[in-house]
Amino acid sequence: MEKKVKKSNLRRQAIVQLIMLLGIIVFMNVISGYWFTRLDLTSDKRFTLSDASKKLVKNLKDVVFVKVYLEGDFAPGFMRLRNSTMEMLDELRSYSGGKIEYEFIDPSAAADEKERNKLYAQLYQKGIQPSTLEERTNEGLNRKYIFPGALVSYSNQEIAVQLLKDQLGAAPEVMLNNSVQNLEYEICNAIRKVTNPLRPLIGFVNGHGELSEEQTGDIIRTLQSSYDVKRVKIDSTIGILNEFKAIIIAKPDSAIPNKDKFIIDQFIMKGGKVIWLIDPMQVTMDSLAKTGNTMALARDLNIDDMLFRYGVRVNYDLAQDMMCSMIPVVTGFLGNQPKQELKPWYFFPVMTPISTHPIVNNLNAIKGEFTSSIDLVDAPGTKQTVLLSTSQYSKLSSAPVRVSLGIMEFKPDPKMFPVSYIPVAVLLEGTFTSAFKNRILSQEMLNSKELGYRDSSVNNQMIVISDGDIIRNDVTKGNPMPLGYDKFTRTTFGNKSFIQNAVDYLCDDSGLMSVRNKVIKLRLIDPNVLEKDNQLMKVTNAALPVLLVVIFGLVKSFMRRRKYKN
Repeated sequence: MEKKVKKSNLRRQAIVQLIMLLGIIVFMNVISGYWFTRLDLTSDKRFTLSDASKKLVKNLKDVVFVKVYLEGDFAPGFMRLRNSTMEMLDELRSYSGGKIEYEFIDPSAAADEKERNKLYAQLYQKGIQPSTLEERTNEGLNRKYIFPGALVSYSNQEIAVQLLKDQLGAAPEVMLNNSVQNLEYEICNAIRKVTNPLRPLIGFVNGHGELSEEQTGDIIRTLQSSYDVKRVKIDSTIGILNEFKAIIIAKPDSAIPNKDKFIIDQFIMKGGKVIWLIDPMQVTMDSLAKTGNTMALARDLNIDDMLFRYGVRVNYDLAQDMMCSMIPVVTGFLGNQPKQELKPWYFFPVMTPISTHPIVNNLNAIKGEFTSSIDLVDAPGTKQTVLLSTSQYSKLSSAPVRVSLGIMEFKPDPKMFPVSYIPVAVLLEGTFTSAFKNRILSQEMLNSKELGYRDSSVNNQMIVISDGDIIRNDVTKGNPMPLGYDKFTRTTFGNKSFIQNAVDYLCDDSGLMSVRNKVIKLRLIDPNVLEKDNQLMKVTNAALPVLLVVIFGLVKSFMRRRKYKN
């Protein structure tokens, strides 16, 4: 009789526990409908979204669809990038209330080669750069094209996102880790751009010998995916810059008149953003190619006083850098045919960003051409941040500078490059003092209600770059080549990303650019330890989980017997 009562009590307890468990589950589901949170127990908070990202996706009015072209049989590194992309999209979808949908596509899945090539061409035209994977099979070396990117669509708008970020000289695992770090920014920035109904207006200033529309064609096309872009000629016209969020002054070759300077100055005072790309030295490769020698002379652009007042001085000199790009040089003849070799050209520095600022953090190296130095000047209320600089082994030559191809005949000696990290691009932030303060230019302009003269600015930013060619793309048969592409080495540098990030930083009021500072620590196994303890690690990984399960089962069985024995 006691056994029956005991069994009945145990059955009743089990039923009560089951009902309580179901009640807790239902209660938690009801609560989760009103209150949502996630726990991130990683030390680097890799699964925690920034407040700017959460705010962005929570305010979506319609569904954003993301097509990710990272499906297929990949190496472990690319599988990590694929899985991290899926995790990021899941996280964003959770905060968006289901308004983010995605699909993973294998662009190489089509059996028909023509269909595959057609899709490849479409993805390339939309801005997704391919990568090549090489796999060894029984039949030999097999090359496979992958497109590590995504297309973000909203309403009738679509924008391409490059998920894999190249970095010159970086190890593959570092490059992939940096790509994972940038996932939140790249995806959220694309969502912001494609859903933003108010497109800021960007102006390319002309009228002072600036780069032509063809020479800036690639960056204009890139910026047009998220901004309205047009060329503007100031021509002393008051108020002509009022509609612009930012202007880009790309490599002027003649002096800027005082009236145009005054209009640009007042544009800055009222919060307008400016990217200055200045070549203070006049030198071209065309004259150098004909004779092998040329002279680099100072170029008067009539803006030294403005930049000095804002906090920098662009010097009349040329930097030479051991870390540089290559150009073809005739080294001999085979019969009547000249023999050419690629040799380092020290006047074309390749600058790998060392700053962790969001504009350049984890960015690929940027190629310059005939770059000058920048001095930081004390300007009250202004903060200066060096974005780009030359390498550890550099040197400067003041104007006039003799430029000769003959320098490539000698083996480079680090002792001949004694200057380190020469500033080339500087971000200025804060309140700027007008370059025309206490100066009388024109009473008509000073008293103009449309212009509204100010002698100091609101909190503002600008970027000064001492190399106009950083934004210039080559032109072939009237068509712009990709910005940053070097036709000699067939390497694509990070020029386009640098300019795009600079514009985004100056024009973004959401704070999303700060996400580019996110750091995910790369925890690699020490290869020496792996080689030494390889067998032990294999046995431990295989046996330890099984052993733990067996121990848990024995303990559970012992406790169960003890319970029912009593």
